Amino acid sequence: MLDLKFVRENPEIVKQNIKNKFQESKLPLVDRVLELDMQNRKNKLEADNLRANRNKISKQIGALMAQGRREEAEQMKKLVTEQSEKLAQAEKKEAELSEKVKEIMMTLPNIIDPSVPIGRDDSENVEVQQFGKQTKVDFEIPYHTDIMAMFNGIDKEAAGRVAGEGFYYLMGDIARLHSAVLAYARDFMINKGFTYCVPPFMIRSNVVTGVMSFAEMDAMMYKIEGEDLYLIGTSEHSMIGKFINTMTPESQLPLTLTSYSPCFRKEKGAHGIEERGIYRIHQFEKQEMIVVCKPEDSMKWFDKMWGYSVELFRSLDIPVRTLECCSGDLADLKVKSYDVEAWSPKQGKYFEVCSCSNLGDAQARRLGIRIKGENGEKYLAHTLNNTVVAPPRMLIAFLENNLEFDGSKYSVRIPKALQPYMGGTEKLIQK
Repeated sequence: MLDLKFVRENPEIVKQNIKNKFQESKLPLVDRVLELDMQNRKNKLEADNLRANRNKISKQIGALMAQGRREEAEQMKKLVTEQSEKLAQAEKKEAELSEKVKEIMMTLPNIIDPSVPIGRDDSENVEVQQFGKQTKVDFEIPYHTDIMAMFNGIDKEAAGRVAGEGFYYLMGDIARLHSAVLAYARDFMINKGFTYCVPPFMIRSNVVTGVMSFAEMDAMMYKIEGEDLYLIGTSEHSMIGKFINTMTPESQLPLTLTSYSPCFRKEKGAHGIEERGIYRIHQFEKQEMIVVCKPEDSMKWFDKMWGYSVELFRSLDIPVRTLECCSGDLADLKVKSYDVEAWSPKQGKYFEVCSCSNLGDAQARRLGIRIKGENGEKYLAHTLNNTVVAPPRMLIAFLENNLEFDGSKYSVRIPKALQPYMGGTEKLIQK
């Protein structure tokens, strides 16, 4: 969410930012919020004057009573009543105007970083760099669920009977591989100096609206019926929410956390080849990283964080590339975002496995995450988040890039970095 003062002083910058994000329908909201803000400030001034006048009259009543001038005091009491009634109306109007201003401010997109490429949608995202050679094999790679089935590692049919579409059972070595990847990712981030955390898997609505836009909320979140609770779509939500309405001494920054959680998503609008199998599902597990830092440090952390994802995937022999999200593909709270995409030798293209985002002070403003400087100055923190790994997509990339075939049987090579988490197993062999 933007600073209202910034919008007052820079309406044309805000409007140009909206145009850069191809959200022209929001342009009238800038003038509307400024009009409401002006009304609210005028109304607040009137309320302050009424309050001050009422207090002045109340003091006069006390003085008149002390002098025994009761009739004059009674007349003044009637004035106090009139002032109080007018003040109540002004306060009600102030609350209504403030709420209208907040509703609009919650929909205005954050100011994107000048380095972000201008584009309408994800088709105009820009490749930054490739890491590792694209895997080439001399045999046809089966579809990822077929690979899992070869190792008796998946049961979607039973999951469909139990929970419906968008769920699965992982079994045996594939289930173990899934857990091994998460454990490796956890230790990888701990070794980078991050504090490990297992957060709440449900959060209240004020945290949801603090960490994401209304559009994202509607498309992703599952609501718990009859309670003010939502299932998290990613542990970033509860991890950033951990700092709601807090004042952290600057000396404690940066706050670097890595978290494990299951994630639950509606996945509205999912379609296409990548929606089959287990590309897009309603429940999965994930290792996440978040950083809360000083504003001047957030871009340095942004580069570190996506770099960690690249390093981890390369340690598992998975070729990846970084893709910069263009303006139209950025969620409203984001200042800048990179996707890390893994190479799929089956499809002959890259697909998203991690998303690294700098949100500036947008989440901090909504959630009241403040920092107290050494000189006593108080300011809003910057927040960042990035996926470490998110099976099952990570598993798809892992299986396709480490699959081997000897002419009769398939096998999956286990890179050295992962072998300790697989009990020393060097290879999974089709039975």
